[in-house]
Amino acid sequence: MNADTTETVTSTADLLMFEQQLIAAGAPFAVATVIRVSPPTSTQVGAQALVEGNGTLHGWIGGGCSQAIVIEAARQAMRAGQPRRVRISNEPSVHDPDVEAHAMPCASNGAMELFIQPTVPAPLVVVFGATPAAQEACVLAQRVGFRTCVAADIAREREGVSRYDAAALDRAGASFALIATQGDGDEDALEAALRSGAAAVLLVASRRKAGRLSETMRLRGIDDARLAALHAPAGPAIHAHTPQEIALGAVAGLVALRHELAQAAALARQGEVATEAVPPLPPCEAMGATGADAGRYVNPVCGMSIEIAKALHVVEYGGQKVYFCCDCCKAEFERAPERYLAAASQRSD
Repeated sequence: MNADTTETVTSTADLLMFEQQLIAAGAPFAVATVIRVSPPTSTQVGAQALVEGNGTLHGWIGGGCSQAIVIEAARQAMRAGQPRRVRISNEPSVHDPDVEAHAMPCASNGAMELFIQPTVPAPLVVVFGATPAAQEACVLAQRVGFRTCVAADIAREREGVSRYDAAALDRAGASFALIATQGDGDEDALEAALRSGAAAVLLVASRRKAGRLSETMRLRGIDDARLAALHAPAGPAIHAHTPQEIALGAVAGLVALRHELAQAAALARQGEVATEAVPPLPPCEAMGATGADAGRYVNPVCGMSIEIAKALHVVEYGGQKVYFCCDCCKAEFERAPERYLAAASQRSD
């Protein structure tokens, strides 16, 4: 199990409530469901666990021998935004391109298969302006799968501070900025959006007006590299006249950019993700790298280095404490303790 993980939510009801909390917070997560088991295993069909974006695992889908694999597979599913099936087994099986196969690292030699469903929050669009087009854009963007908020609602409200605040946009996690101020604070809105970390800034304006505003941004210290994130007009030419039509064109631009950026990200990691697999793990994989350091102990059975504070089992033998990473190693040691201690002594020499 990943050293950074903890199990704090266990019941199905608690998992469902926690899912809703993560969705409301716009945080990514993945749910792993056991869909097949072959004994001996410590889990059952239907068992579930939730993995947060940072790798924290909640619930139960099996012992330490499977958890590290599931956690990494869940994180990869979140990065790709795609579900995946994972099989952890040493049983011979027909190759299935839709199933990611891993060897079972534990000596129990059981088998399990899981379905991992990631939930990745929709990108957040911060809309600048109180115009009818801005209001319509908020509604339309939500209907096509974006989260939206109004820039004025997240700006700092202190005297002398602009109503548009780049730091506030970053704190909110803005992926896109849509500026539909249409003459009311255009320059301040555009500067705040460009100074934020938004991947793209869409401006509802004509090309001529956009060119003038771009020159103003250069005078305000925005460099050309950041100006490359500006898209104006905001969407395709649909000969819009009404606020509803203007908003429709702008949101069409958002949809196009969302898919273009997603495709570019997929291509950038094509060599990594297309062949991406959870790296094979040695037995008792939760223990990390070999070698003894301060606060660590080399398991005499499997030879892996254990963080003493996180050892699952401790046995006193011959006046010394022996630390183990799993039940299998402890049981094996207890069958022939002298043999394993002698072998460990030889390795250290």
